[in-house]
Amino acid sequence: MGKFLVKSYAKINIALNVLDKKEDGYHELDSIMVPLELHDSLIVSEHYKEDNFVTIDDFSIDFSDYNITSLAIDSLSDKYGFKNRYRVLIHKVIPIKAGLGGGSSNAAAIMKALNKTLKLNISDEELMNIGLTLGADVPFFVKCVPARCRGIGEKIEPITIKNNYYVLIVKPNEGLATKKVFDKADELKLSVGNIDDVVDALASGDDEKLAKSMHNSLESAAISMLPEIKEIKNYLIDRGLKLVQMTGSGSAVFALSQDKKILKKIERELEDKYIVELTKILK
Repeated sequence: MGKFLVKSYAKINIALNVLDKKEDGYHELDSIMVPLELHDSLIVSEHYKEDNFVTIDDFSIDFSDYNITSLAIDSLSDKYGFKNRYRVLIHKVIPIKAGLGGGSSNAAAIMKALNKTLKLNISDEELMNIGLTLGADVPFFVKCVPARCRGIGEKIEPITIKNNYYVLIVKPNEGLATKKVFDKADELKLSVGNIDDVVDALASGDDEKLAKSMHNSLESAAISMLPEIKEIKNYLIDRGLKLVQMTGSGSAVFALSQDKKILKKIERELEDKYIVELTKILK
């Protein structure tokens, strides 16, 4: 069959409200998630061994944190009965422990690729149901369009974004583990924002309204664990950027702007100190 290449896109949360914690330990969320052009690449080839074999080309990564791709293949194989086994090399570009969804994206990307390659004819809804057993962000990456995501990640409603935003991502060298941030958040009284206003601002292209309504409930918890997040936010705001926020559970901060030149200038200022990526929203 030979090799094939799959793009696996990053995401940011333009808004994230953490609501009630459920009895099973999951949290009810209300979030605006958008995919980015920034992506990992999955190089996939069928092989004739007993097990699937997933590797990552970044040796600094503890692979036990990223076996979700292997679990995704196993989940499809168990449910749909195919015997094919695969070798997957993940070329990592999306920063890890950053709130950018890299692992979940990898899982969704491999499921979509195998569905197409093996002609399994699995609906997006079914892929999303399988994805939800792997991680809360996986269903979003099955659709991979700007969306409002509710519940524990399973309720996905596409949204409209009028402006063409470039995205500067700035991540401290230290990352944050999602579970630890949520555990810390459980100790705090979390604030929530008005997600309806974010949806309206994105649809109308109203940056002033968007700046007032962007919100991430997990920021206070993450900053208490890694104060550098606040330092990065302040730097970007001091440089005149208005649409600045931490994404997901951190530790990456992003800035949105239609002015690529200013973001490029700030990228050069920060690239020796932090992990920095300049990309744009994928519509």
